[in-house]
Amino acid sequence: MTTFTKTTNTPDQAGAEAAGLKWLAAATPEAAKAVVEVVEVSGTTLVEQRIEAVRPDPESAYEFGRVLRGIHEAGAEAFGAPPEGWTGKNYIGRVEQDCIPTESWAQFYTEQRVLPFARRANLHPEILQKVEKACENIVKHADAPEFDVPPARIHGDLWAGNVLFSADGVVMIDPAAHGGHPHTDLAMLELFGTPHLVDILAGYGDPDVDFALHQLHPLAVHAMTHGSAYHRALGDAAAEVLQRYGN
Repeated sequence: MTTFTKTTNTPDQAGAEAAGLKWLAAATPEAAKAVVEVVEVSGTTLVEQRIEAVRPDPESAYEFGRVLRGIHEAGAEAFGAPPEGWTGKNYIGRVEQDCIPTESWAQFYTEQRVLPFARRANLHPEILQKVEKACENIVKHADAPEFDVPPARIHGDLWAGNVLFSADGVVMIDPAAHGGHPHTDLAMLELFGTPHLVDILAGYGDPDVDFALHQLHPLAVHAMTHGSAYHRALGDAAAEVLQRYGN
């Protein structure tokens, strides 16, 4: 096996990523092939299997969607639950984020995922007000059927760059794994243009995903880390959520 070595900012960042990869890989018998293998973790250094990328193809995408659903259905202890056995800090990319087990998805998503980043993003007051109002209304509709799902075992940072097509199928890297809503992974795949998304969703089971709702978190993260280029998109997503959950 050829390997890839990456250096993180902190031991917790390396440890959280390794724990997340192992947790996802352990979800189902088929999951291991869809998650990069952890070879070693020591301090800030993480050694993983090297994935040789190939041209994306619809067949691999469809199979990945099927396997991803199985990973999600393996479940988690609670919304916000970190990978099993992990007690350190948690991250998305290099940015720390909370993983505090919570019974309500709406409460977890707004308080631990959207608002902490939006409030540090230097948004125009009008945009921040939209985001805060959207979050208020998400919590108000916490019992809505689309929110009433069991906690899924999600990757948590499933943008196109973390989805590698290899000769053996699609492999996920760099998770921010936790217990969440399964559509959060699907919405991030859509947001950043993952190849053959239609086939991934077909393999998953053609879910009806509220993309704007589940993209509030990644857009808020990018608004904070990448600046104003993402401010309008975050405001537009919040406006869509308000339109749907405005009462």
